[in-house]
Amino acid sequence: MQQAPAIGIDIGGTGIKGAAIDTATGEMLTGRHRVPTPEGGRPSDIAEAVAVMVAGIRDELAENGALPRETVPAVGITLPVVVQHGIARTAANIDKSWIGTDAVRLFADATGLPCLVVNDADAAGIAETAFGAAHGVDGVTMVLTFGTGIGVALIHDGCLVPNFELGHIELDGHHPYERFASPKTIEREGITIQDWAKRAERLLEHLEFITRPDRFVIGGSISKSSDEYLPFAKVNVPVVPAHFRNNAGIVGAAGLAAQAR
Repeated sequence: MQQAPAIGIDIGGTGIKGAAIDTATGEMLTGRHRVPTPEGGRPSDIAEAVAVMVAGIRDELAENGALPRETVPAVGITLPVVVQHGIARTAANIDKSWIGTDAVRLFADATGLPCLVVNDADAAGIAETAFGAAHGVDGVTMVLTFGTGIGVALIHDGCLVPNFELGHIELDGHHPYERFASPKTIEREGITIQDWAKRAERLLEHLEFITRPDRFVIGGSISKSSDEYLPFAKVNVPVVPAHFRNNAGIVGAAGLAAQAR
């Protein structure tokens, strides 16, 4: 990643999070901003919320002296969708009208800034590879983000294989499996975190069988509670929490945006 401040915005089905990032270290240069994802998750509503958040982060950067107000920062934005050449090709936990949307143009028009758009799990995978739990790890690392849904990033010798959406597979009669094993089931079904962990462990057990990774990294909102469910006894390779926890998408998106400048 290049040594330049950039703004990272991580859009999920429940919340939108963002901060300015020192892309040389992965550290935050501002506070972590967060707002609920607009109800329905429509493109125009999300773009408006992102524009407001980006403006607030730029103000904070200028106030703390990290970046002059006249300097134009790169902005990296994640979406819980397959992104190909800036176009959203799927829509998970957001409105279906995202499919076919030129997300790069949408956010660039809304913010007035150069934007890069990437799958949310892929951004988290990039952050963990550059600075976190997958840094310097050879072979295959699979980063799973457990939040409103389940995202998957596949890293081979430090290189990302994009849009590896294995949270959407059918497993044990559940399709998509993320509906059964996302941490949202704790609230939706009233189950315990240990009950949820059995579902997550089953997914990792299956992914280990079909992809043979060297390690799993667990990110997303549930990662902060990793001491309550790790280790997974039925998974043979190491399973570790993400270094950046639920901020990995912010860090990775900012780094990718700075790199693309």
